[in-house]
Amino acid sequence: MELLIVGTLNGQIGAASKIAVEQGGHVTLADTVESALEVLRSGKSIELVMIDVQLDVYKFISSLEAERINVLVVACGVANDPTLAVKAIKAGAREYIPLPPDPELIGAVLAAATRENHALIYGDKKTEAILKMAKQIAPSEASVLLTGASGTGKEIFSRFIHDNSKRANKKFVAVNCAAIPETLLESELFGYEKGAFTGAVARRIGKFEEASDGTLLLDEISEMDIGIQAKLLRAIQEKEIDRIGGKAPVKVNTRIIATSNRNLDEAVKNGTFRQDLYYRLNVININIPELKDRPGDIVVLAKHFIKKYSELNELPMKDLSAEAEKLLLNYLWPGNVRELENTMHRAVLLSGGDEITADAIILTDPSAVREPLPASAADEETAAPGVGQTVAGMERRLIIDTLKHTLGNRTTAANILGISIRTLRNKLKQYQQEGFDVPAANE
Repeated sequence: MELLIVGTLNGQIGAASKIAVEQGGHVTLADTVESALEVLRSGKSIELVMIDVQLDVYKFISSLEAERINVLVVACGVANDPTLAVKAIKAGAREYIPLPPDPELIGAVLAAATRENHALIYGDKKTEAILKMAKQIAPSEASVLLTGASGTGKEIFSRFIHDNSKRANKKFVAVNCAAIPETLLESELFGYEKGAFTGAVARRIGKFEEASDGTLLLDEISEMDIGIQAKLLRAIQEKEIDRIGGKAPVKVNTRIIATSNRNLDEAVKNGTFRQDLYYRLNVININIPELKDRPGDIVVLAKHFIKKYSELNELPMKDLSAEAEKLLLNYLWPGNVRELENTMHRAVLLSGGDEITADAIILTDPSAVREPLPASAADEETAAPGVGQTVAGMERRLIIDTLKHTLGNRTTAANILGISIRTLRNKLKQYQQEGFDVPAANE
C-alpha cells in the first residue's frame, strides 16, 4: 500500500517509516501540510495519510474536503498529549496513534485501511474454472464486468486479472463508486484544474490519469450517477478525459474493470444505467457465485483466515474440529466471504483449548442452513461434471459472445480474447462441427 507521512512525528518519523515498510507499505514523506497536499494532487496513489498531531490537522482535512480528495487520515503524537488527540479526531482524523509507534498498532491500521491480503485462496472446482477463464482473458485489452453478490470477492478477482495482464507492472487503481459521494466522484475520476471550483487551489490528477497504462477498477459501478456515466462512456470510447475546468482533453490509456452486485440488465430497463455504457463494459462478463454455491472454498478460506488472525493477534495456530467444519459447510453464508472472514476472526479470539470447536463459531443468522439433500441428489452432487467440461463450456460461451460483440470480426475478437487468430478459427470450426451456432465472418 502507499502511505504518506506528514511532519516530523516528534523525531519518530524514521521508526514509523521502518515499521510501515516492514508491514508491506511504500512510504512518501512530506514536511508540511502544503507539501502533503501537493503529493495528493499529483495523482500519486496514496491510500493512508499519517499526520503529525502538532500540525494543523483541521486545515489539512478541510483542504482535502474542499479539493475533493478522498483519502483516509490518521493522526500521530506523543501518548501524553490527549488534548491534541481529541482535537485531531474532532477535525476528522479516523484514528489516533500514540508515539513512539507500536508495530502491532500500525500494522492493524494499515490492514484496516487497505483491507490487505489480496491473495486468491480457493478449493472449489467452480472457482478454479472461473480463474482459468479470467487468466485466459487477462492479457487482452477488453473491459471486464465482474458481477456477483456483495462479499463474494470481486475486487480480489479483479486484481487477479490485472496481475495476469500485460499491464501487471503498471498501476492498479481502485475507486469505490458506492463509497464516494456523488458530488465528489467526478473529480475523483477525472481530476480538475486550479480554480475549477471553490477550493480548487491547484491542479489535481484524477484516477483515470493515475491508472493510465494500468488498470482502473470501478467498484460497484451500478451506484454511479447517470450523469457521470455519460462522461465515463466518452472516456472509454475516446480514450481521453476532461478535467473539471480544463480547456483541452487529456489522452489516457486505461483498462477498465467494473464490478456490480446489482442486475445491470434491470438497471438499464429502469433507466438508472446507460445501455451504451453497459455494452462497453460488458465485453467480457464473469459472474462470481455466492460462497454457498462453491462449498469447496469454505473450509480452505476458513483455515486461511484462522492463520491470518492468529498471526495478527499473536495467538497459537489451531486446527478446525470436524464438528466446526460441518457447521461451516452447512451454513448458507448470506454475507459470503466477508461474513466468513468476520466469523473466523471472532472464532480465533473466542476459542479455547487446542482447536477451534463449533462452540466458537457464532453465526450471524443460525437459521440460514442448508436443507438436507435426498440421497439421489447427494449422489448426483458427488458425481458433478469435471473441471475440463465446465471450463470448455464457459470458454465456448465466452468466445461466441465476444464474436457477437464484434459483429463477427474474427481479428478483433482474437485481440480481445488474447489468443491468435489461428486458435480462434480452430475453435470456431470445432464448435460448428459440434452443432453450435457461430456468427458469420465479417472482417
